[in-house]
Amino acid sequence: MNKRIVFLIIICIALLFAGCGSVQKDVAGSDSSIGVQFVRQIVAEDNATCRTIMWQSQVRQDYSVEYRLKCIGNNGVEHDTVKKASDKVGTVFTKAATECSFKEAKTDYLQYQVQLQGLQPNSIYEYRIVTAKSKGTWHSIKTDNDKGFTALIFPDSQSSDYSGWQQLARAAQQRHKDSELYINMGDLVDNGQDGSQWRAWLGSVEPFSADTAFAPVIGNHEAYSLDWQMTPPKAYINLFAVPENGLPEYKRQFYSFDYGPVHFTVLDTNFHEAQGWQPQLLTDELRWLEQDLANSKARWKIVLQHRDIFMYAFSKESGRPERATFFLDFSRQLMPLYEKYKVDVVLSAHLHTYRRRMPLRNFAPAEDGITYILTGVAGNVRYPKLWGDFAWDAARAPQPETANYMTLEVSQEKLLFRAFLPDGKRFDEIEIKK
Repeated sequence: MNKRIVFLIIICIALLFAGCGSVQKDVAGSDSSIGVQFVRQIVAEDNATCRTIMWQSQVRQDYSVEYRLKCIGNNGVEHDTVKKASDKVGTVFTKAATECSFKEAKTDYLQYQVQLQGLQPNSIYEYRIVTAKSKGTWHSIKTDNDKGFTALIFPDSQSSDYSGWQQLARAAQQRHKDSELYINMGDLVDNGQDGSQWRAWLGSVEPFSADTAFAPVIGNHEAYSLDWQMTPPKAYINLFAVPENGLPEYKRQFYSFDYGPVHFTVLDTNFHEAQGWQPQLLTDELRWLEQDLANSKARWKIVLQHRDIFMYAFSKESGRPERATFFLDFSRQLMPLYEKYKVDVVLSAHLHTYRRRMPLRNFAPAEDGITYILTGVAGNVRYPKLWGDFAWDAARAPQPETANYMTLEVSQEKLLFRAFLPDGKRFDEIEIKK
């Protein structure tokens, strides 16, 4: 038999025994037993090889993260590369955590983070948080395979009572367990300085936040003080260590990342709110945005922004003064850049209503335009009968409007967006091909 064939057979047998599920989990304690809660996995700039892990703690101590390769997928890579990676299956690596605590208003946040780098693409890892004496729960990381994936998309989750948000988020994840990524479109909480609301939000996603990459979008409510004045969004910025944007004065407010064949650009649209402390936000962000979109060679480009491109007319039932739907001023600067750099989809939130528009180009409907979707609402803050109909809306949520969420299925050939009610009933769908 040819020596090369024998060699490949040996590799295949080795991979079979080193494959998914072959690593036996150690007997370990729980995260709570080492004072850990709200473990969350944050997207990195390159999600094929890197991921950021964060958590809160009830006690200050030295933490580390142990991690190990559990399963590799060859995904067409060279056999020598797979063999080198397979040699590492089951080997435990350790990285010390960095304390990144802060105080905001009346709340002290004791927290830690670790960035795991040099991971194998298209693979599954296990990780756990440990101390010198005890070990926490094993969690999972699935690295990007550069092909396709499924994501969950949640609109504004701000609430007066987060039980509804918790139920929706957990039920959505249970229905779509294959989701590798979840997104929240801004206004995660109603008041950015209220620590109890952040605990409620983090607790709501805790069953899956340690095992699923998270991409947050900053909303205007993240910039409210306890007395409902505008203030820098300190808690949001510190709670989510998203990729750096190269501008220290706007740290973590806007950023971008690649996942599969998609380049996601995440914007801060708090231009009005930030006038008191960042009057140049729009100008500086536009400059960064153009460079970010120009540099991306991804097959698909998706922009995530909290504020929508429109301000809608009020409905007659609202009792508000009559007015026409109009483009917001900043949209007239953003939208030409989206068109110039061939953005495929723009997702927004803020208005707490679901509207999918006709494709738009040059500020009007066009068959070859960009798809803009106003994603709806996921919390219990509702605006019943506030917004009027608009001729450019191709789809909207059933009325009277309740909460909703979305999924995104990505492949090289298409993007598939679906919108669901809390009970899992689908009410809208759009497929974009190229």
